[in-house]
Amino acid sequence: MFVSKKHLPRRTFLKGLGATVGLPLLDAMVPAFAATPVKSPRLGFVYVPHGMVMSRFTPDTAGKGFEFKDINRSLEPFRDRLSIVSRLHHRAADSTAVHSLSPTTWLSGVRPKPTQGTDAYAGVTADQIAARVIGQDTLLPSMELATEDHSGLIGACDRDYGCIYMNTLSWRTPTTPMPMEINPRKVFERMFGQGDGEAERLARRQEDRSILDAVTLQAAGLQRQLGAHDRATLDDYLEGVREIERRLTRAESQVAANADLVIPEAPSGVPFEYTEHVRLMFDLLALAYRADITRVFTFMMGREVSNRTYTQVGVTEGHHAVSHHQNKPEKLDMLARIQAFHISLFGEFLAKLDSIPDGDGTLLDNSLLLYGSNMSNSNAHDHYPLPNILAGGGRGRIKGGLHVVAEDHAPMTNLLLTMLDSIDAGVESLGDSTGTISELTA
Repeated sequence: MFVSKKHLPRRTFLKGLGATVGLPLLDAMVPAFAATPVKSPRLGFVYVPHGMVMSRFTPDTAGKGFEFKDINRSLEPFRDRLSIVSRLHHRAADSTAVHSLSPTTWLSGVRPKPTQGTDAYAGVTADQIAARVIGQDTLLPSMELATEDHSGLIGACDRDYGCIYMNTLSWRTPTTPMPMEINPRKVFERMFGQGDGEAERLARRQEDRSILDAVTLQAAGLQRQLGAHDRATLDDYLEGVREIERRLTRAESQVAANADLVIPEAPSGVPFEYTEHVRLMFDLLALAYRADITRVFTFMMGREVSNRTYTQVGVTEGHHAVSHHQNKPEKLDMLARIQAFHISLFGEFLAKLDSIPDGDGTLLDNSLLLYGSNMSNSNAHDHYPLPNILAGGGRGRIKGGLHVVAEDHAPMTNLLLTMLDSIDAGVESLGDSTGTISELTA
């Protein structure tokens, strides 16, 4: 470790030509002779639509030593920092308006006001509660990402509930939904402060220069003050930023190359292919965690009633159409393949976090991530028992390697409250919660 009488502030930035680049946690940010680096808590919430084939997701045995089913088998490498929580119920979503209520109640446990107008009223969500506690000294208190944008829809999307309830997972106040961003370039610019408009972005691309060119001299000067380990960490971090920028440029070229195809118009910077889109969003989130740009995120990997096809796994029918499987084996198999594919992409994100040092562990050790859906059997449109995967070490405050079978019909909000308790949010209840899940607490 590089030892100095002075240490760098944790919120150290490189700045130049309008770019502001946060840095990862370096040894030099820790006061000399301190016991261990400070571990910042991080929470994330990853949502998938249309439920789960529960018989191919839920382990057959409780406690330790459970066997993963085919849908979630790709997560086996993270068994020690992962738990599956079964038999939870979201009563707030019980309604005929399942597709509108599933996203907006998932993180709140509060049924919103029936309305098709602008007077929407819902519950404050767990991510925004967390952002108030652990996000106030980061550049972005929270980040809200998605892969599909239907925010232009107005009126009733599902029975008596307006489309506003379907378009986001996150509510900062009962009347303030947080918009979900699908464009990776816009996410990148929010993180690093690039140009405000397309004209400026185009000028930057035409100049064929990285935004990091403006801070090269500052980075070189900083590296002279660092030890060998910190220099290697900084080099690796900056290369990761450049690689994401290169991928954003490739994504734009891909969209342009497919301009003649009969496809929905894609915003500049959104990859044409779904797999690359999700991977890029996850990489941006890992980078945001690493640079301490945010500590809280929500990511909607797919939108309710999405009819996206998944030719990557041989499914050419739309997701929503397949979800109405009528218990037909061939449809159930297609649905399970989609769900296993989604989880495998989440597993890649876990591997990415586990490869990044953070304090005396990794980003995965110091994060707590919920992956799930607010629907169970998509054919029945029910909300019990919900599929839940809790991943990450939670800074040593959450147990892993468990299949926790909760009390029958226990509130889903008990799991959310457990997550908030792990960051000392000081929240005694959320929605219809009755307490935390003690089996998960280390």
